[in-house]
Order: sequence, then structure tokens, then C-alpha cells
Amino acid sequence: MKKALILYFSVYGTAKLTAEEIAKQTGADIVEIEPANPYDSDRNHYNSLARLAKREHDENLRPEIKNDMPIKDYDTIFIGYPMWWYTFPMIIYTLFEKYDFSGKTIIPFNTHMGSSDGGTYATIKELCPNSNVLSGLPVEMSDAERGVPDKIAHWLNKLNIKYRREPK
Repeated sequence: MKKALILYFSVYGTAKLTAEEIAKQTGADIVEIEPANPYDSDRNHYNSLARLAKREHDENLRPEIKNDMPIKDYDTIFIGYPMWWYTFPMIIYTLFEKYDFSGKTIIPFNTHMGSSDGGTYATIKELCPNSNVLSGLPVEMSDAERGVPDKIAHWLNKLNIKYRREPK
């Protein structure tokens, strides 16, 4: 595998846990996609976050990304996110509109509560027609919280991505 980067957006930490495990297994660099206006990560406020996510989706908003994504330095880019309203969070649209992924290999992964990838992998192919989008990995949220090193290892093996170290 050429130089790889993992970009992830995570509010409750499940996409982050998955991203960190992928980084452990591949040796890829890792960068969090940070919103300019942070989301409330307190799970006790889930309904408030859900209402905000729905409003962003319904109004087709593009939340601003606070930090710069160093994608020009990488050939392979893993992109991770939670599912919100059966699609990816609107900040992921911001990412694809702000940065040119032409010529890159994109490998998506996501966490969810029953919606799998919700068709987002196909959406990434549409948004990045000049990129090579590989098969993604949907991880159920509770599984992500427990850890899924074997599932990630199997997925990486299927994609013929070499390990930095073998998972336990």
C-alpha cells in the first residue's frame, strides 16, 4: 500500500475507535475531521443532536471544517463517519466539495445503528468519479464500541491491504 491517510468524523467516538483500529493495523496516518462549530458529544443530548443533524440534512447545509486535510500528500485515503439520517453527516459533503480526490483511492468505513452504509459508498463514487472507491466497511455502533479488530483485519485482507502488524 502506498502512503495512506485515515480521515474520520466522529461525535460519539465509534467512528474514531474504528479509525484508530484501522490505523493500528495499517500504519496509516490519522486525522480527525473537526467541525468549526463542535457538536454536542453528550449522549444524554442525543435527541438534540438528531434534530440538528436532520435540520442540516433537510436544509442541505455544509458545516465548515475547522482543520486542513492533508490529502495531497496521500495516495490512499480511508474516510470514516457515523450514519446520520440514513446517510453521512453533511460535513462529509463539505469534505468532498472542498477537496479534490481525483486520482486517489478512497476506502470508506462507517458506524451505524442498523442502516449499514445507507448507500453512502455509492454516493462517494458519484461525488468522486475520478477516484478509485474500494469496498467499504459498515460497523454496527455497539460492535465498534466493543472493538472489531478481526472484522477490520478480514476487510483489509479482502482489499489486499497489507498489515503493519497482525491484529490480536
